[in-house]
Amino acid sequence: MRGGRFSDIFYRMLTVHHLGKSQSERIVWLCEELGIPYELKVYDRHPVTRLAQPDYKALHPIGAAPVITDGDVVLAESAAIIDYIVARHGEGRLTLKPDHPDYPQFLYWLHAANGTYQPATGRNMLLSRLNLPADNAVLKAMNGRLALALGHLEERLAKVDYLAGSEFTTADIMLVFTLTTMRLFYPYDLKPYPAILRYLQRIGSRPAYQKAMAKGDPDLTPLLT
Repeated sequence: MRGGRFSDIFYRMLTVHHLGKSQSERIVWLCEELGIPYELKVYDRHPVTRLAQPDYKALHPIGAAPVITDGDVVLAESAAIIDYIVARHGEGRLTLKPDHPDYPQFLYWLHAANGTYQPATGRNMLLSRLNLPADNAVLKAMNGRLALALGHLEERLAKVDYLAGSEFTTADIMLVFTLTTMRLFYPYDLKPYPAILRYLQRIGSRPAYQKAMAKGDPDLTPLLT
């Protein structure tokens, strides 16, 4: 193979820019589940602010994780990246087709991850840092919103092994971060939700999940309990 062609292939390798302990763990996990070649670049958080440092923020105008590069493509946003990788590199695997009976559930949970669950925990994280009184109306409303969402998830997982039904899909990859690593930033108790905890044990037993977490955050014990 000519050197130029080899260099072009190398240059175009999918690169996952992983900010430690962030939503970009989803993308590392996806690549491991798909078994596709990729380059992993890990970036440390600022030691004081715990936010992304300038080298990570410079990757994309939004300045947040996750980010991938794939040749000339620079892409952010978890769901967009997952859809892109599955379509361009994964031959559509880990998704359900429109004619599948569980397709509506797949779509719902795929989008509920960052449409409901991550915003609910994020808002509560910010409110928890304001030292508001327990009877604060906004605090109570947001706590109630998160409890409602977790209760809904508990009901779903009491009936099925994975969010879309019997099959593991990208919907699971999207939601698990909020139930695990997000609890480093906003600790909340999952003991009242036994079906969710059983689900996390199933996730934790997946070799691709174990490999992804060991690669991306080797100093982190996944919060599966």
